[in-house]
Amino acid sequence: MREIFKQEIEQLGLDLVSMAEQMSTGIEKATTALETADLTLAEQVIDADERIDEIQHSIDEQAVSLLARQQPVATDLRVVVTALRLSSTLERMGDLARHVADVARGRYPESAAQGPARDVLLQMATQAAKVGTQTVHLLQTHDLGLAASIESEDEVLDRLHRTSFEVVLDDSSELTRQQLVDVVLLGRYLERFGDHGVSVARRISFLVTGDLTNAVAAAETARTSEGA
Repeated sequence: MREIFKQEIEQLGLDLVSMAEQMSTGIEKATTALETADLTLAEQVIDADERIDEIQHSIDEQAVSLLARQQPVATDLRVVVTALRLSSTLERMGDLARHVADVARGRYPESAAQGPARDVLLQMATQAAKVGTQTVHLLQTHDLGLAASIESEDEVLDRLHRTSFEVVLDDSSELTRQQLVDVVLLGRYLERFGDHGVSVARRISFLVTGDLTNAVAAAETARTSEGA
């Protein structure tokens, strides 16, 4: 019975990595679609989001079943509860990648913005794609150094997000009304993507160390990102 439980715990981890890999691929493709106005890539991201949702449902069902059947304690309990939290966060990151792709598709064959606004958005998208890749590696390795790096580098997206507002408020910008809306929305999507990456990092830190401070911080990050 214990061997079966161990295998089920391991499967939770593998499914989380698979979910993260698809999320990471999604934000990478969405970034390229935003940069090149690639309609095919944008639609691939939108279609693939359904698969991420399916994995989340599977993970949640597995975790609830383990809680009911095995009544895990200590480290095992942390693993199962963390899987439930992570699946929700990764699903939201997948949604945000889809939102970026939605904007890219909606502006096809044109780009979502131009000039300085476009430059800032592409920098944000590139940084978000980096967060996606780092998140996959973190789930594979549980490397606390990487978790700390994800959290500290979130300032890059925050700074670029502030810059995007400066561009929007610049009277000399030649953005159309639609482009202004797109810049504001895309900036929010990409900044929130980074916030969710921080939430993943903090939850992994809690999983490894059992330090509740990280768990509370992760919950606060997730709460402030709701509705994004």
